[in-house]
Amino acid sequence: MAAFATNSDAQFREEAFTQTYNDQTDSTATTDTVDKMFSFKELFGGLAHKNDLRIGTMFASSMILPGISQIYNRDWWKLPIVYGGIGTCAGLGGYYLHQYSQSKKAYDAAYAADPSTPLRIDYGARQKGTWLLVGAGLIYWGSLMDGAVCYKKDVHPHPGRATIYSILLPGLGQAYNGEYWKIPIYWGCLAGSIHFLYTNNTNYQRFKRIHNEATNPDVEYTGPITAETAVWYRDVYRRYRDYSIVATVAFYLLQIIDANVFAYMHDFEVSDSISMRLEPAVIAPENAYALQPTAAGGSSIGLKLGLRF
Repeated sequence: MAAFATNSDAQFREEAFTQTYNDQTDSTATTDTVDKMFSFKELFGGLAHKNDLRIGTMFASSMILPGISQIYNRDWWKLPIVYGGIGTCAGLGGYYLHQYSQSKKAYDAAYAADPSTPLRIDYGARQKGTWLLVGAGLIYWGSLMDGAVCYKKDVHPHPGRATIYSILLPGLGQAYNGEYWKIPIYWGCLAGSIHFLYTNNTNYQRFKRIHNEATNPDVEYTGPITAETAVWYRDVYRRYRDYSIVATVAFYLLQIIDANVFAYMHDFEVSDSISMRLEPAVIAPENAYALQPTAAGGSSIGLKLGLRF
């Protein structure tokens, strides 16, 4: 027998609470892509071009062994450039830095024996070695960027590509998503954080040195700042320096997350058509979507409210 319901109960279709995205028996299910963070089987299969390789796996592998992304993208001709450039710059950089180290050791030994020694430290070798190592790093960075650029060019927007762009160059992921107005915001936040990091660290090192000199019994300290004042400022600037580090890391991670999320939501649309439908309904326990049967166990007549947005 039917009766009017004296209370209101929310009811939903059973399918709304059923997750089938990982059900391998469902042909319409979408496989979860985060069940395996890294798989050597996937990696070697991708390098042999037997299966697709996720861009995250390709990027992580290329960080360990440069050239993997070029192999997967079938850009074989780039491998001599990558390995030759990195090897040449790193080898020559190490050679010149070794020359600098040897000249410094020879100068220190000669100066200890005779302060008027004509030997000089080869600072030119240090400069050459440093720039060559920077060049090796740039080639390595370029190989990672090239792998992301050439990965499935026909897919746009690609969230993985946007994420890697932001990892390699802050703001590039936003440019890839077409959100150019965000680039000055993130660059400004990062530049400000790095500026305060440098300033606070400089002041921290300054007051740390003053405190060490003021408390050193072997040194006659005559500075205007007392040891108590110096230690107070030292601790303050050290705390501000740590805050600046946290801010820099936070803004860097935020722009990576932003690029990833908005690449996923690139095609997401919210319709302006919002409708509501109110109609009578018979609620029965045998209904698959009736979550709350009546206390008497029979059917009841109520109102069904439907929202569409």
